[in-house]
Amino acid sequence: MHVEQVDDPADPRLGDYIGLTDVVRRVRHEPEAGFFLAEGQLVMRRAAQVGCRPRSLLVAPNRVDDLLPELTALDCPVYVASAEVLHAVTGFHVHRGALGSFSRPPLRQAADVLAASRRVLVLEEVNSPTNLGAVFRSAAGLGMDAVLLSPTSCDPLYRRAVRVSMGEVFAVPYAYLDPWPQSLDDVRTAGFRILAMTPASDAVRLEDVVLADDDRAALLLGAEGPGLTDQAQRASDLRVRIPMAAGVDSLNVAAAAAVGCWAVGRRP
Repeated sequence: MHVEQVDDPADPRLGDYIGLTDVVRRVRHEPEAGFFLAEGQLVMRRAAQVGCRPRSLLVAPNRVDDLLPELTALDCPVYVASAEVLHAVTGFHVHRGALGSFSRPPLRQAADVLAASRRVLVLEEVNSPTNLGAVFRSAAGLGMDAVLLSPTSCDPLYRRAVRVSMGEVFAVPYAYLDPWPQSLDDVRTAGFRILAMTPASDAVRLEDVVLADDDRAALLLGAEGPGLTDQAQRASDLRVRIPMAAGVDSLNVAAAAAVGCWAVGRRP
């Protein structure tokens, strides 16, 4: 652990951490610069465990002595800055007291992800980092092998998505399907049955879908609010629904994904 004190918010060593509340800037800057940020020690440890290469850590003074062993063992500088400097650099109160910058792993190709999977989630225009992070956590915990994203879905390595997923975005393979929705044909060609989730009353109840352990199934979900586009639904093999009670129309996309993963995921 190479500890370095930083007292100036304009110090160039903190360049990775500038303006974290500027969503537009961060969404463009981080992928272009080839890194992502992990917030909190547990998420940082998860990134290290799966082999993400650290660039630096940024911590508050009261966090230096209680850094997890997996983090103190990383070969990167550990910048220590006061709460005031942290706020000035990031734009918010870093209440977890620890951030880490890691190099992005290479993007996987959809064909490679599909070849290694039997149960996948496919997401269309899911552009809320909070929802996306929750979806990845459900995918990891409920037996899905991978997540495939339309080009307009948000970045799984955006800080909030990483945090909400508790680092499971590092563990679940993902790739983008482009062009959309034409690339859904590639999913079908790979042997997957595409199940489009919709609240429509004429869709098949999800619990009535029978899948053998070795069947390949792709669960297709749309964005919060509008749901799946008509084009995506037409590209599916079967429209399925979660039966709802008490006059409720539908679930949040993250909750619907959790139910869908439970229904079709592979568990021990």
